[in-house]
Amino acid sequence: MNIRVGTASWTDPTLIKSKRFYPPGCTSAEARLRFYASQFPIVEVDSSYYAMPSGSNSVLWVERTPADFVFNIKAFRLFTGHQTARDMFPKDMQPALPQNGKKNLYYKDVPDDIRAELWRRYLEAIQPLRAAGKLGAVHFQFAPWVTSAPKDMEHVAHCADVMAGYTMAVEFRNKSWFDEKHTASTLAFERERGLVNVIVDEPQGSSNSIPSVWEVTNDQLALVRLHGRNHETWNIKDASAASNRFNYDYSDEELAELADQINRIAALAARTHVVLNNNFEDQGQRNAKTLTGLLGDSAIVPITW
Repeated sequence: MNIRVGTASWTDPTLIKSKRFYPPGCTSAEARLRFYASQFPIVEVDSSYYAMPSGSNSVLWVERTPADFVFNIKAFRLFTGHQTARDMFPKDMQPALPQNGKKNLYYKDVPDDIRAELWRRYLEAIQPLRAAGKLGAVHFQFAPWVTSAPKDMEHVAHCADVMAGYTMAVEFRNKSWFDEKHTASTLAFERERGLVNVIVDEPQGSSNSIPSVWEVTNDQLALVRLHGRNHETWNIKDASAASNRFNYDYSDEELAELADQINRIAALAARTHVVLNNNFEDQGQRNAKTLTGLLGDSAIVPITW
């Protein structure tokens, strides 16, 4: 089996401040990525959600990682239905945005020509990763208000059309997608479109939580994202860092249970990616190391440069 375990982000402020992962003197962007890639075979790029990715950064990431290293990269927030502040758009495009008095814009607010240009620039920016064989999944984490209603399903299908030829992973944040009435139809939709069902481990009980649905919908990739199980911080307001939401340290017993489930699901897909998103301080890195050991020979370990 082909299982890669890594973390969401390698530059979280709380990780760097903790001084428990990077060795002394490892302070530059280049040094941190090179060190991270010596420890794990995959990473998730989170910055591309907050702002459009940069092609020049993609080139640098290719140069600074081993040949078999993989990047999963998040889709820009406008594409996933999130509110997007005007200053998050490329500077040269900001004057062309609709002057409707709104501080934040949604996908429906943006004219078709601007949307098309954003998609073009996004795909152009990640092309260096793709050309180098280092692009894994493009991860679409849809907003909590993107429901299983037909109009929202049409938007997900629209994104799938644009991303044709790429591996598109879908993570929903509205429980309607996987309630008793819609689970079967959601999985059928994902299979029909070749979308990767993102299997999550996260706090349950809120409207923006979905259950762990251990199903493979694209036989080329299974994707598991572990968000932790901290109910108190899942919907925290005004956090000083996004990672405060995911402040959770998995126990060895919890990781052992997850390892068994991951090994079972990995038998159904050509490749399996496991991303630890409990990225407060060094929790994700420590848990990822432990999980890699628990997965045994199924897990890929980095090749020394």
